[in-house]
Amino acid sequence: MKKWLAFIIMVTVADFDSTQYVPSEQGSSISFKIGNFGFDVTGKLTGIHGTIQFDPQNSANDSFDVAIDAGSINTGNSLRDKHLQGESYLDVADYPKIHFISTSIVPAANKGMFVLTGRLTIKNIVREIKFPFAVTSADGGYLFKGTFKIKRKDFNVGGTSTISDELEVSLNVQAKKV
Repeated sequence: MKKWLAFIIMVTVADFDSTQYVPSEQGSSISFKIGNFGFDVTGKLTGIHGTIQFDPQNSANDSFDVAIDAGSINTGNSLRDKHLQGESYLDVADYPKIHFISTSIVPAANKGMFVLTGRLTIKNIVREIKFPFAVTSADGGYLFKGTFKIKRKDFNVGGTSTISDELEVSLNVQAKKV
């Protein structure tokens, strides 16, 4: 009986471990686009890290707990980047990370598509976001692709700046098996 119980525990743990992933900087990109005086300003963020539990056949226990380095913001203009890192925008001295924790992951109608709901934290302000994402197998892990929109003022970013309140974030996250 003890051997049987040990076997069941080993199988359960092995199955649990098989769904744990970490986001990889290589192959991942987090980009954004925001309007400014009729033009789109684009940029990217790096330094992604965290943990992902994912099983496309059983999303009940799936979860994302990931963060990016706010200070990595790069729009291709170093003066603008420094300004965006400042207190009135991302305030990276006091809030160095942008953090996301999922609360729900459910399959969508189309195969390979899921809907992710969770809490996005920027400058210690938490807002719920929800967006669809696609999943494909890649390099022994998964590539997660999704796009969502947020309002910067909801996170106290940019104050009364003339830039658009709404920005679009595009995610391509390569996750490797742990």
